[in-house]
Amino acid sequence: MSIDFREVLDTVQMLEVEHFDIRTVTLGISLRDCASRLPQTVRARVYDKIRRTAAQHVRVADEISAQYGVRIVNKRISITPVSLIHDGGSVSDFVALGEALDAAAADVGVDYIAGYSALVDKGMTPGDRALIDSIPALMAATSRVCASVNCGSTRAGINGDAVSKMARAVRETARRTADKGSIGCAKLVAFCNAVGDNPFVAGAFHGIGEAEVVINVGISGPGVVLRTVRDLGPDADFGELAETIKRTAFKITRAGELVGRRCAEALREATSIPVQFGVVDLSLAPTPEEGDSIGDILIAMGLEDIGAPGTTAALAILTDAVKKGGLMASSYVGGLSGAFIPVSEDQAMIRAVERGHISIEKLEAMTSICSVGLDMIAIPGDTPEESIAGIMLDEFAIGMINNKTTSVRLIPVEGKDVGETVDFGGLLGRAPVMPVSKLRSPFSARGGRIPAPIRSLTN
Repeated sequence: MSIDFREVLDTVQMLEVEHFDIRTVTLGISLRDCASRLPQTVRARVYDKIRRTAAQHVRVADEISAQYGVRIVNKRISITPVSLIHDGGSVSDFVALGEALDAAAADVGVDYIAGYSALVDKGMTPGDRALIDSIPALMAATSRVCASVNCGSTRAGINGDAVSKMARAVRETARRTADKGSIGCAKLVAFCNAVGDNPFVAGAFHGIGEAEVVINVGISGPGVVLRTVRDLGPDADFGELAETIKRTAFKITRAGELVGRRCAEALREATSIPVQFGVVDLSLAPTPEEGDSIGDILIAMGLEDIGAPGTTAALAILTDAVKKGGLMASSYVGGLSGAFIPVSEDQAMIRAVERGHISIEKLEAMTSICSVGLDMIAIPGDTPEESIAGIMLDEFAIGMINNKTTSVRLIPVEGKDVGETVDFGGLLGRAPVMPVSKLRSPFSARGGRIPAPIRSLTN
């Protein structure tokens, strides 16, 4: 790969970049060879393989970060969805396996390990059911394990039974972690059309089509794009605006891919494990720091605030330009790739909620455009399961019909109501509790599977 990294970095620095970083270097590990009928054997194999494979991951990432002067914020691990290697386990067996994952992650020093997952868009095995039932206990007992469940897809439809179980898991996780602001729900996400090369938590897992060990990189860069949009000024037309964002995305993608390739190369040399470079995920990922915000970019594009007329169109320009710039920069683009709009992690989004300028319904409309879905949204602790399930069904319908990834990461904060705030700290930020419609939704309890859409009349 012929990239002069100094040239890339010089260009970024000329733009007076703020908050440019690599959000995560995620080591994907296949655990398919760890399967066994004996739960204790699975735990031992999984623990040993993660420790052996990821022992040098953090050290290598830190060395690459120092060498090139680019901060790598998080070092993470994603693994084969555990329901695929432990399908016969009971609830207690899954909890024990999750605790082994947490211990292995602590031993190798990563921030999070993701892949406590099940893929149930068409149906559930007994093991899938046990895994979902185990999530609340595990989220309360561990600090590094992240869980995800894929409940729907464009090809299969939406598994309503899985959605109901996930709504129940979210409510119970909130209750079990109530002493920490129901933070367990921040490590739990439900998907439609989940992807197997996503480096971001909580939804990362190592897909079944992946190589044995892979490095996937998640770039950041909202501050970079914000500065270029502000420098462009208000007189540029839509085409000029899109072209400017596209060129900026090109530059930061090139830097992100180089970091990923260097990490994979260094890991191969350090471990003799055939680590491959996988993808660079183009998603602009905000943080709670001022100036590192997707919302501020949208405001700089010409909105008075998030939620103003034109918000969804502005997000469409941003997301499309980021993808086009990234695809020009790299042949190995994957993951989610676009723009994240997590409420708690974006100061401009938080302010818009506090001012009453944005609602869950408007956020839902924006998710037809953005990378993922309803992300890191705090709701009242007494929100009923049927309402949570209904929100999931709505969001997954957007993903299913539009053949895109959508997700729901709701946090029903025990003991809090609309207008109050919960502070999670760190990159998770703080979230104002948003109102949820009081209208009942017994529709969500019908169960069964929502049929997959017909494609021949919609394309």
